[in-house]
Amino acid sequence: MFIDEAKIRVKAGDGGNGCMAFRREKFVPRGGPSGGDGGHGGNVVMEASQRHNTLIYFRFNPEHKAERGEHGMGSNCTGRDGKDVVLKVPLGAMLFDADSGELIHDFTRPDERLVIARGGRGGRGNQHFATSTHQAPREHELGRSGEERAYRLELRVLADVGLVGYPNVGKSTLISRISAARPKIADYPFTTLEPQLGVVTIGEAPYEESYVVADIPGLIEGAHLGAGLGVQFLRHIERTRLLVHLVDVSDGSGRPDPAADFRVILSELKSFGHGLAEKPMIVVASKADIANPAKLKKLETMTKRRKLPFYAISAVTGLGVDNLKYAIGELVRESRNESAQAAGQESPAAAG
Repeated sequence: MFIDEAKIRVKAGDGGNGCMAFRREKFVPRGGPSGGDGGHGGNVVMEASQRHNTLIYFRFNPEHKAERGEHGMGSNCTGRDGKDVVLKVPLGAMLFDADSGELIHDFTRPDERLVIARGGRGGRGNQHFATSTHQAPREHELGRSGEERAYRLELRVLADVGLVGYPNVGKSTLISRISAARPKIADYPFTTLEPQLGVVTIGEAPYEESYVVADIPGLIEGAHLGAGLGVQFLRHIERTRLLVHLVDVSDGSGRPDPAADFRVILSELKSFGHGLAEKPMIVVASKADIANPAKLKKLETMTKRRKLPFYAISAVTGLGVDNLKYAIGELVRESRNESAQAAGQESPAAAG
């Protein structure tokens, strides 16, 4: 089950109370106050993990509480600190404040850690209140309460390439052809009910490169208003470097105009916003082995007019798939180089 949203409440551990005690041993002539400090409460920590790919754990376990610190004891013994609770989230998880909606953190690096609720400080024992004029203090502190917060988690998968298009245009077949992903494939719409990720490798070792492709459930007209399934997953391609738009040019789709299909999906991307329609795009004529020549020609003419890269493929027979795979890899490489250069130019300014 793919769960990409969850609400949680977290409570850090309270600090232990400080102790009030006095030493009264027979052979200790100067006993005095000996109350130890309370231990600190445990923190609630969130950590990005590559072993997780869904928020299902948090959907069914919404409340998390760290251990409180132990109380101080006599003989100046400090109480044990409470244990931290570590919550592991998938890469791409975004943490929002549940009340204000403010973005707290975006987990994009493996093993990245963030304290999301800080444990309370332990109280001081009466040993700290002794002075030359107040040698038998009975004052001691209670432990501080740990933080309690409500958060909303949202998952946006990290992929280089997003596959978009109408249902049943061959996105799942393509991702299964170019990667080790094995999504459900059938001859009816909406077989993909959740995003599927596949790692595509190009080149030969030791110079091989790879990129990640996300297959998004099919879009239909009116998706940005809630029609169909794809709109609820469109946020998963917000982070992609480019989009691959598949259009069915066979006669089996029941839609006579592939150029109109392209414009509908592009309109849905624009309506969704977040810059999806402005991303670099490759247009792919799918099912070219059984293509209607008139449809294929019309789609190709439209892409030339828009100055978009165009490829005709058949994911079933493998026609044109390798050319497309390497073309995607080239664009991903260029995008990564541009990002690296931009990061290099920004870092001196940030340092200054």
